[in-house]
This record gives sequence, structure tokens and C-alpha cells, in this order.
Amino acid sequence: MNSKVFMVVRLLLGVFVLFFGLNKFFLFMEMGPMSPEAGAYFGALSSVKLITLIAIIEIVAGLAFIFNKFGALLALILMSISVNAVLFHATLEPGSIAGALILLILNIIVLYGYKDKYKDLLN
Repeated sequence: MNSKVFMVVRLLLGVFVLFFGLNKFFLFMEMGPMSPEAGAYFGALSSVKLITLIAIIEIVAGLAFIFNKFGALLALILMSISVNAVLFHATLEPGSIAGALILLILNIIVLYGYKDKYKDLLN
């Protein structure tokens, strides 16, 4: 992958997850109304402080991508959050799946950009 394209995608993903991670703490962007099932699921995640953990991971990952430190590791960790976000929106809130799909696509591109770092892991 072209290094300049990878850098732009990495920075874009970094800003994206940093923004949404900080939003979980400071609530500068309101969430719209949710279906009762989605609200129950989100409430369960909030009650055990899992949303806080996800926010911390997103903030750390965003900073890692922006400063290009430990990005390969955090791209792998962020992949579980990306897949979960897409599955949540696909099954419980399909009307608002666009952001989750953007997150997943950017994460896959960044993982591909770091493919040389994973060679030993995959052998």
C-alpha cells in the first residue's frame, strides 16, 4: 500500500475513534432515540462499565494511530470493537449503521497496511 495513502487512512481512523471515544466521556454529540432492545443492550453495557473500557480503548487507539506508535497492536484490538459495532447496528439499530461500517472499513484498511508487522504472528 502506498505509504501516503496509508498515513491518511491511519490518521483518519485515529481522529474517528478518538472523537467517538471522547464522546463517550464528554457527550458532545447526542445519541438519537434507540429501539427498546438496543437501549436494553446499551444499558447492560453501561451498567458493567464496559462502555468506559471501550471509550478508553478507542482513545488509546486513536492516539496510537495519530502518533504512529503501537498502531499494529491497537488495530487488532480495535477490530473486535469494530465488528461488535457493526453487528450491534445490523441487528438492533440498522438505520444508523453507516458510522460502524466506516469504522470497520477503515480498520480493515489499516490492518492491511500493517500486514508486514503480522507476518511472524501468522507463520
